[in-house]
Amino acid sequence: MTNQLIKETPSFDGILRQYRRGWTQQVWRSLIILAIIIASFFVVELLNVERMAEGIPAIFNLLGEMMPPDFSRFPRWVEPIWDTLAMSVAGTAIAVGLSLPLSLLAARNTTPHPIIFHTARTILNITRAIPELILGMILVAAVGFGKLPGTLALGLHSVGMVGKFFAEAIELSDPEPVEAARSVGATEPQVIVHSILPQVLPQMADVTFYRWEYNFRASMVLGAVGAGGIGLEIISALRILQYQQVSALLIVVLVMVTLVDSLSNYLRKDFVK
Repeated sequence: MTNQLIKETPSFDGILRQYRRGWTQQVWRSLIILAIIIASFFVVELLNVERMAEGIPAIFNLLGEMMPPDFSRFPRWVEPIWDTLAMSVAGTAIAVGLSLPLSLLAARNTTPHPIIFHTARTILNITRAIPELILGMILVAAVGFGKLPGTLALGLHSVGMVGKFFAEAIELSDPEPVEAARSVGATEPQVIVHSILPQVLPQMADVTFYRWEYNFRASMVLGAVGAGGIGLEIISALRILQYQQVSALLIVVLVMVTLVDSLSNYLRKDFVK
């Protein structure tokens, strides 16, 4: 018995060889990743010394043209600022409203059938795969310029990510309360409402607030395709080369982003416990 244990116990040399083999594999993986990164640098011309030498001084010249910031049009920016905030709130609300039922269908422990599970997952993948900027362009062509296409683009794109996180939170919920509810004869809707949702609501609230922060920033980018908000003001100022107004708008955006992040953190303390 003792001899058998000695034979089954790995020797120091064996452990050392295994360690060296794992270390060698890790080095090769790291070298492959490094090669991919360097190749990407070449593709995007980050290693083009001549172009970078010409571009960096131009950037500093442009920054000089942006000073001092011109806030003379600030009264006209108040409405676009509120439009941007409203777009982010409405888009997030749309995303949460659509994501909650989809996440229940896309979670393995709450979906009624495998076909429905895969269909819901496919819908989440599709909405997540299409960038909000592309959706904004499509919706602008469909319903015209303004805040509506921007809000719809934010909401529909957010469904994919919000629904994915909701579904993962549902799948990771503790099964014991679910089994206890079913053992006393609770129906599936009752199990979801009383045993699953109370467990995952804090995670859902956390994801919702983070997505709102993201949507506020994304709503500015959508102004580039005519979806309204403060982003449209930035694009308009850039087109007419009013760089001092651009710098003022960027300062306004920085202040608004800071306020939204602070408000989100404050609300998260109350909802996420």
